[in-house]
Amino acid sequence: MKTILAAYSGVLKGTGSSILSSLQDLPLSLWPCRSKMEKHLQVLSVMQWVVSFLAMGAACTCLLIYIFCTDCWLIAAIYIAWLIFDWNTPKRGGRRSTWVRSWTVWTYFRDYFPIRLIKTHDLLPSRNYIFGYHPHGIFCFGAFCNFGTEATGFSKKFPGIKPSLATLAGNFRMPILRDYLMSGGICPVNKNSIDYLLSCNGTGNAVIIVIGGAAESLHCAPGMNYVTLKNRKGFVRLALQKGSDLVPVYSFGENDVYKQVIFDEGSIWRSLQKKLQKILGFAPCLFHGCGLIFGNSWGIVPYSKAITTVVGEPITVPKIEDPTEDMVDFYHAMYIKSLQNLFDKYKTRFGLKDSDVLYIQ
Repeated sequence: MKTILAAYSGVLKGTGSSILSSLQDLPLSLWPCRSKMEKHLQVLSVMQWVVSFLAMGAACTCLLIYIFCTDCWLIAAIYIAWLIFDWNTPKRGGRRSTWVRSWTVWTYFRDYFPIRLIKTHDLLPSRNYIFGYHPHGIFCFGAFCNFGTEATGFSKKFPGIKPSLATLAGNFRMPILRDYLMSGGICPVNKNSIDYLLSCNGTGNAVIIVIGGAAESLHCAPGMNYVTLKNRKGFVRLALQKGSDLVPVYSFGENDVYKQVIFDEGSIWRSLQKKLQKILGFAPCLFHGCGLIFGNSWGIVPYSKAITTVVGEPITVPKIEDPTEDMVDFYHAMYIKSLQNLFDKYKTRFGLKDSDVLYIQ
């Protein structure tokens, strides 16, 4: 068991090539076949991200408070001082790490589903972009893998473009978690952060915004093609103010990796979900995947379903510091049409039927 744990730690450190050599001391009777070992590593790679996203922030906050109450309080005090000094870094482009984005663990993460990134058009490094990502799903696995890591080769497919995936600003108030997220080039989804990336960081920047947000996650379930977009116009206004091109992105299969109980509109449970969403900033979904040990049991391990992320054609947007509502509506309608065309063009290639429709709410 110690040898297996040592092998997995090698994956986290980016030394995946040493996995098999680390297992050479196992008795022959305990040696698993290569395919099973890879599957186990894939599951562990996905689970470390799910658990990190759900619990790392709270766990590190509690640990910091505990250390502050022990004889090692000076360590906690130094970290808190650093946290105060570094508080605004996420709003100023963050602190991405090419090394972390290239960890071998992300290739196992990618291969579990598997996840693919499809390029349809070239993007010019002389421009800035706002990617609209759809749908949200439960954990945005496609968005994270494609834009928060190099597992699907974003930098090779779009040379000169630096992606920054935007997520809840509250995550960057959590010790350690904030640094983990920033190392992947992830930033807060707030005006200051996005303004900096599109105005003060040169060109070749792509900010990825999950347009539907928490509200959209309440509608994700296998077989559902539902996006929340009709009344989401802030990203279009921002694109006009910064002169950044709009790029529709759709992930086929994002909604298939978890099963969710979807409550009827107007029901007590749906009302409770919406109230908690306003308070917490995210929607508390009642979902399940498969078990960690037994695949036919319930758990939080996502189902192994293919996710294919298609990056559409960029929409050229002029720079208008004070755009009118008519101008915003015009480019918003253009974006919706482009997203609809992207969905219709690729849906039959990636598991959907020709009769499947994209519902835009």
